[in-house]
Amino acid sequence: MKKALVTGITGQDGSYLAELLIAKGYQVHGIIRRASTFNTHRLDQIYQDPHEANRTLVLHYGDLADGNTFRKLLYTIRPEEVYNLGAMSHVRVSFDIPEYTAEITGVGALRILEAIKDYQEDTKAAVRFYQASSSEMFGSTPPPQNESTPFHPRSPYGSAKVFAYHTTVNYREAYGIFAVNGILFNHESPRRGETFVTRKITRAVARIKAGLEQKLYLGNLEARRDWGYAPEYMEAAWMMLQQDKPDDYVIGTGQSRSVRDFVDAAFKYVGIDDWSAIVEIDPKYFRPTEVEDLVADASRARQKLGWTPKVTFDELVGIMMEADLKEIGFDREGKKLS
Repeated sequence: MKKALVTGITGQDGSYLAELLIAKGYQVHGIIRRASTFNTHRLDQIYQDPHEANRTLVLHYGDLADGNTFRKLLYTIRPEEVYNLGAMSHVRVSFDIPEYTAEITGVGALRILEAIKDYQEDTKAAVRFYQASSSEMFGSTPPPQNESTPFHPRSPYGSAKVFAYHTTVNYREAYGIFAVNGILFNHESPRRGETFVTRKITRAVARIKAGLEQKLYLGNLEARRDWGYAPEYMEAAWMMLQQDKPDDYVIGTGQSRSVRDFVDAAFKYVGIDDWSAIVEIDPKYFRPTEVEDLVADASRARQKLGWTPKVTFDELVGIMMEADLKEIGFDREGKKLS
């Protein structure tokens, strides 16, 4: 049984990746931060009691600020694959806590790679490493963006991801580590955190349709993103580590939609065509520097990995709307479910 070690396993991407790996026969070890409340709800479908024998999912306490703990886990678990999905991943919040963002999102990747380097030199065991890079690294560089596009990050989060990206490339070239960057464009799902704009929209629209809320407050409606479906993107991440040689890959749909388009699609799903009086702009949600347009050129992934997205933009919005309506017990007509 192959073993994988995953940081950020309690997040959207980590939970989907864990399910994928377990389905493929892996034993998955996830690193979670200690909290006074349970934060593993996204793993409920695959969670196993720690007292069970032969578990396929094992959780360990740790933090990307603590390289020593990761190093110990590496020697104890001896994984064939490591996926670094952990980060302070909210772009707007990264302006408020830039040092913490750099420490976790940027230097955290360095800690993992340094531990892998020492582990490989000591044990002669090979480890394949996946770094969750981001389209936010491109920032203000005009679209479409591919693996050769220059980076121009517009946030502390984007800057930290650029550091992690180049660190991954450096450890690949300097020490021969099988290390890859998955430069993933925006990918969403019902498991997206409620403070991220897409989930904020679908959750609010569902509650507005049900009569539980009256307003939706947003920032820049004109920002354009390339939105895809998160489970498909985790499939791409796994595929990157199955190649003969390590490389970096852009993952996205190649289509650009605005936040306004997302809002419109969500309201139309529940039969509301005119939402102008419902949505209000709140300046506090604007970023000090904005990323205007991100569009993936995923040609390399199509050619080398054979990866292509399947879920369309409208299907994605529908999946998220259906889940948020179901969560509060209503259908898309605004009627209570029996």
